Amino acid sequence: MPIPPRTGVIARSLLRENAYQSIRDAIVDGTLQPGERLNDIELAQWLGVSRTPVREALAKLEESGLVQTKPGRYTMVSPLDVRAARSAQTVTAAMHELAVREAVPVLTDDEIAAMQDANARFAAALKAEDVDAAIAADDDFHGITVAAAANPAVRSVLEQFTPVLRRLERLRFSSVSARGSVALHDRIIELCAARDVEGAAAAARDNWMSLDPRTDFGLSEE
Repeated sequence: MPIPPRTGVIARSLLRENAYQSIRDAIVDGTLQPGERLNDIELAQWLGVSRTPVREALAKLEESGLVQTKPGRYTMVSPLDVRAARSAQTVTAAMHELAVREAVPVLTDDEIAAMQDANARFAAALKAEDVDAAIAADDDFHGITVAAAANPAVRSVLEQFTPVLRRLERLRFSSVSARGSVALHDRIIELCAARDVEGAAAAARDNWMSLDPRTDFGLSEE
């Protein structure tokens, strides 16, 4: 039996996902500013794809709260908003609490050592005021327990809501207030190494709930 053609099947899925990731990352890193109008033709030209995967990506980004649309009028990058930040923060904290609770019993010594390494890189990046490296190291740190938990529902929810916080954390990680996150990470590592499931889970939740959208990010309640 001849192999069926693959044209337009996997390719479209990859185009949609690549468009989503590229636009999402541009919003998170500030290339696309809060309140900036988005034109699907211009985005398609920038990404080198058709308008269809761009439109699909924008619809997914709207579900995540990173994009706002008014049909027939505009599509724009969502403004920084304290209520949206708090909603994303609560959900993200709960998911990391669950991930750590499920991960601690199965974490290996190598994985705990990897958490220590990631936190050391995180601390060094903060000291060097390298925000991109700090975010990457922070992702690596929390990603270890998420991977160990092997819970696809947790991973799916985090993929949706973490970018909302990451665009705000770029502001925090460029300030001295971020230094406290290193100590919070150390506490999580200590409790994970001690196999203290409840303590580590609570510490993970406290880590994410330590962010204050008003104090850390200068957002005002509307």
